[in-house]
Amino acid sequence: MQKTRTRVLPWHWILPGLAILLTAIWLYLTPEGILGKANAIGYSVCHQIDARSFQFGDQKMPLCARCTGLFLGALLGVVYQLFRGRKGKMPSLPLMILLGLFAFAWVFDGINSFLMLHPTIPSLYETSNITRLITGTGMGLAIAGILVPIFNQTMYQEWEDISPLNNLGFVSGYLGAAMILDVLILLEIPWILFLLSLLSALGVLTLLTMVYSLVWVMIFKRENTYTGLQSLMMPLLGGYCVAILQIGAFDLVRFLMTGTWDGFGLF
Repeated sequence: MQKTRTRVLPWHWILPGLAILLTAIWLYLTPEGILGKANAIGYSVCHQIDARSFQFGDQKMPLCARCTGLFLGALLGVVYQLFRGRKGKMPSLPLMILLGLFAFAWVFDGINSFLMLHPTIPSLYETSNITRLITGTGMGLAIAGILVPIFNQTMYQEWEDISPLNNLGFVSGYLGAAMILDVLILLEIPWILFLLSLLSALGVLTLLTMVYSLVWVMIFKRENTYTGLQSLMMPLLGGYCVAILQIGAFDLVRFLMTGTWDGFGLF
């Protein structure tokens, strides 16, 4: 009996090669060291103002306090929910309201923080790195709370019509883990901030990869065709390629405009 050969599409070897090539180019052109690479990722999405970033030793975290909270909170939320399986139902109405309040607090605190840059414009209160971190973390949880169900119900052939945060215990764990994360940052222990610096950069890459993977799947009309992580490798690789292209493009434009890898200065 003749065996049926599985057809290997060109993208199955083009995408991995392209991902390796783009990564190698980006690594070559960005600052040296693992923290230098994390800073280069942060450079593409964050102002990196010294006074609005947490410091450890003579280094600062690759993202400002607000972006640190956002991307670490989002990464925490994604990992927390994905471990719950392929659950694709949106959060309950009360939880959606709570996540909406988190998003509102992020916007409100961000506007107030921006007003503080202009001495002639009165701000409503004194925004600090603590409020930036907390509201950023809340926004990260809100993003993950919406993104993960969308990802599961778009990608998989079979997904559970249950929210990953479907009871008070899981919601409490979700919020409790975020509180612990913020406490660890506020303790400002150097080696912890170093590890969280790397994770915050990973959070940027993870969110962008997930979003662009969804875009690729919708463009090629491949929704609900994947059965597991192995079958998801192609759309994830496609999303990663666009993510690293975006990071590299933003890095290049900013570097050409400023001539430095340092963060922006205050007025």
